[in-house]
Amino acid sequence: MTSSSSSYPVRSEAALEYPGGDGAAQLMDLYLPDAGGPLIPVVIWLHGGGWFTGDRTLAPDLAGTAARTGIAFASIEYRLSGEAKFPAPLDDVIAAIRHLRTQGEQWGIDGQRIGLWGASAGAHLAAVAALAASSGAPADAQVSCVAACYPPVDLELIIATQPAGTTWRQTPEGRLLGEEPGTDAGRKAAQAANPLTHVSENAPPFLLCHGTADALVPPVHSQMLFEALASHSTDARLYLLEGYRHGFANPPGRLDVQIAAVMDDGRLQAESSAAAVLRDTSDPEPRDTSFSFGRIEEFLAAHLRPCAPKPLAESGETAL
Repeated sequence: MTSSSSSYPVRSEAALEYPGGDGAAQLMDLYLPDAGGPLIPVVIWLHGGGWFTGDRTLAPDLAGTAARTGIAFASIEYRLSGEAKFPAPLDDVIAAIRHLRTQGEQWGIDGQRIGLWGASAGAHLAAVAALAASSGAPADAQVSCVAACYPPVDLELIIATQPAGTTWRQTPEGRLLGEEPGTDAGRKAAQAANPLTHVSENAPPFLLCHGTADALVPPVHSQMLFEALASHSTDARLYLLEGYRHGFANPPGRLDVQIAAVMDDGRLQAESSAAAVLRDTSDPEPRDTSFSFGRIEEFLAAHLRPCAPKPLAESGETAL
């Protein structure tokens, strides 16, 4: 399939197989722009769904993003918690990075220029994968940048703040870890799964975005990760979207979890731009700005394309 409605014509290849972390086949959709060069960078999209639901089709308009940026996008599936506990989904993400690094040239992909972008559970996996690789485990899965939308970064904290009467097995985080919090096994599993554990001075650039009204994953999670990255002098920026709830990067009509009353699926797409406060490691003072998908496109292009486009205006109204 080919689309030419934007800057670059885009062809897509659906339901391609890649070998997951256990060697079993996982599925991947590719969106490949004709950007006029021999090889182009790629961003791996990681869907949300609480690690127990969702698939590669739970994604923003990746074809449109590829057309505007000249970057390829790979939307992958990974093992969910009903099939295998952590680190199974992380192992699949690492396997996808390695697959595109070594096999990407057949699709015109530059395996040395790989970024990650995810939402919710997918943002968590993107952060863990990138940070663990940048600290040397595994070094061959390092990536150039990460865009993370409302990532949970302290899984024990989320479990501990559930309503009274909720058992750890009833939480998505507990099902992912598969171990009781407070036990040696639970603490070990949570430490390995928490992005904060893996932050180092070698971390890649990060863009974080989080709604201030997010009740499922409170914005303190992105704030904690931002502070950790800042303490290691990492290039990072955090956008706090005023009044936005969970799931705003999702397409409309699809849910990360079946809790529609606390979700904002499709909102950013519908409203195009949101009032936000920006924190940037290059500027100690928070400032009012706006946020849109264009901010993410700008960030990815700046870190993956040889010649980055002109940055978006501070108003956020200009697209690439």
